[in-house]
Amino acid sequence: MSTNRVEGAIDKGAGAVKEAVGKATGNEQMEAEGMAQKAKGDIQNKVGQVQDKIGDAIKR
Repeated sequence: MSTNRVEGAIDKGAGAVKEAVGKATGNEQMEAEGMAQKAKGDIQNKVGQVQDKIGDAIKR
């Protein structure tokens, strides 16, 4: 598993928490930061998936 997939999952989870806290406290900036961090995590995960597929193809 690519480190990008792991880091992506961490960013996505942390972003979700940050977004929820921002919503609960009415802190729009924190909510927006959480949404951005979740998006970053999604991108990292996609990059990691591609890296894993390339690695699998090379191993064949």
